[in-house]
Amino acid sequence: MTKRSLPIHRLSDRHIGVTEAVALGYFEAACVCLDRHHGSPQGFVVVDNEQSQEVEVEWPSSDLRARNAWANQDDATEAGGYCLALANAELTRGLVAVSRARTRTGVDYYLGPPGSTPEDLETSMRLEVSGSDEGSHSALNTRLRQKMEQAARGESNLPALATVVGFAARRIQSSDVKSK
Repeated sequence: MTKRSLPIHRLSDRHIGVTEAVALGYFEAACVCLDRHHGSPQGFVVVDNEQSQEVEVEWPSSDLRARNAWANQDDATEAGGYCLALANAELTRGLVAVSRARTRTGVDYYLGPPGSTPEDLETSMRLEVSGSDEGSHSALNTRLRQKMEQAARGESNLPALATVVGFAARRIQSSDVKSK
């Protein structure tokens, strides 16, 4: 059986809430983060509400200029995490980024079905993301719980999804956030 491919390339073609420039930055950061630990292509385990599947992630090797541009590991891991988390929401939930979230919402993005617009936010789902360059499965589980708590505290009554991307662990974990 062929593994499904995580659609990290050209997010802006499908995610109205991500411009081409932002998508390219996220993708470039993801390539740098992936190259720190792995060669392409690489299998990742995707866990969504405790249901797991294996996916394949394929990327071009980052060059010296990109590695230097993303030399700040925290910035690269955050931006690269957005890339894989948005692609994961698209693959597992059929949702795309509609808009970046405002401060105090407890999340990073609003998600909706393809064709949604920012005017449709009342029918959206919130997405909170964390990228992790290191970490065991246990550390990723702890980080996911923290992100779920953060999203639950946000000033919004919309449903939320928390996602943690573990670059070294080759693992993406997502879970629905319980309402307040």
